[in-house]
Amino acid sequence: MKRDTIVALATGAGRAGVAIVRISGPHARDVLSAITTREIPSPRVAAKRAFFAPNTHVSIDDGLAVFFEGPASFTGEDVIELHVHGGLAVIAAIIEACLVQTGIRIAEPGEFTRRAFENGKLDLAEAEGLADLVDAETEGQRRQALRQVRGALSAVYEGWRTRLIEAAALIEAEIDFPDEDLPGALAQRAAPLLEALAVDMGRHLDDGHRGERVRDGFRIAIIGPPNAGKSSLLNALAQREAVIVSDIPGTTRDVVEVRLVLAGYPVWIADTAGLREAADAIEAEGVRRALARADEADLRLGVVEAGEPVPSSVADALRSGDLLIRSKSERRPVTPEVAGEFALSVVTGQGMAALEAAVAAKVADALGRDEAPALTRARHRRLVEEAQAALRRAVPALDVGPELAAEDVRAAAHAVGRLTGRIDVEDVLGEIFSSFCIGK
Repeated sequence: MKRDTIVALATGAGRAGVAIVRISGPHARDVLSAITTREIPSPRVAAKRAFFAPNTHVSIDDGLAVFFEGPASFTGEDVIELHVHGGLAVIAAIIEACLVQTGIRIAEPGEFTRRAFENGKLDLAEAEGLADLVDAETEGQRRQALRQVRGALSAVYEGWRTRLIEAAALIEAEIDFPDEDLPGALAQRAAPLLEALAVDMGRHLDDGHRGERVRDGFRIAIIGPPNAGKSSLLNALAQREAVIVSDIPGTTRDVVEVRLVLAGYPVWIADTAGLREAADAIEAEGVRRALARADEADLRLGVVEAGEPVPSSVADALRSGDLLIRSKSERRPVTPEVAGEFALSVVTGQGMAALEAAVAAKVADALGRDEAPALTRARHRRLVEEAQAALRRAVPALDVGPELAAEDVRAAAHAVGRLTGRIDVEDVLGEIFSSFCIGK
């Protein structure tokens, strides 16, 4: 049964110099024939065409038509791209002209990419990478998404799947052919394979959520006593007045976040309430939130006024690798004596460049390591955890009987298969493709 032909704007909404309208499906050629008086161009050749309304023959625009013959196209179907001027009226008229034809409808969110998946042009992990590439705002996000689109993460998952099949074959052989002349303890040979695979999965899980932080942002918390200069530091880093600065202690009572780009990665920097004995219930809640944000952050910047001791509340919240800032150094000059400590004045700018460089280095070190492809979504992490747990059950189960171990190996294979869409993925398709824009 033939599916509908779909059409949508593939470029960004709004006024632009050029817009691309994409058509995909069995009637794509018919649509182009109906809105232009000339023949279908050769595949992958941009041909100049005049576009008309099919019913009235009123001229709409002059532009380019490109034909991608299936299956050698993004969706695996016949695809037409119409390159027209990017005025809103032009776009609306072109799409309306396409919809006049029978069996043509507006595409649903992510439907072009879903068809590409269903036609075997890319797997689920690659499709998610494509969504991330479209949404990428920083260089680090772009690099990670491009690696995923090109199959780096899928190759890891496919390698796991191959190893699972190898182990499963050993176990199933002992179950299905007990009377054959097979080597003894055949299923036990699967144990080292399963153990090594569980360790490999563990290395990917134990990556500090690197891939997810590249997508969602590296989080930094600024902590310290009241009036230490935390809000001034945030404003200096943001290069704008993001938060109110006052000499009155306790001005900041809630968490205030600012998004920056450092070392090519998204970074969220949070100003927090001053750490001290709270004067009222509202301030107490602010202190609680400050400590909670510090605990969740990837990096903490402890701010203490130059010449003052580090309060225990700040010292207790800081961890190895965090940075300590001696603020207001224009009033009382200090010389940092240990690594990770900075003398800073937001008034004169002293120490700002060194601090920004140190923070950027921390971000780059945490997120920019050129290692194995990172797990980029909570969905991936959850399924890898399920697969690893099943493998850890399977190894001791081999001593009980191959049947029990076989069930656990099948569970692991099922989880790994769902990562790329090789098996039983209908329940996750809607969640994945709903994040796409209409024309993608």
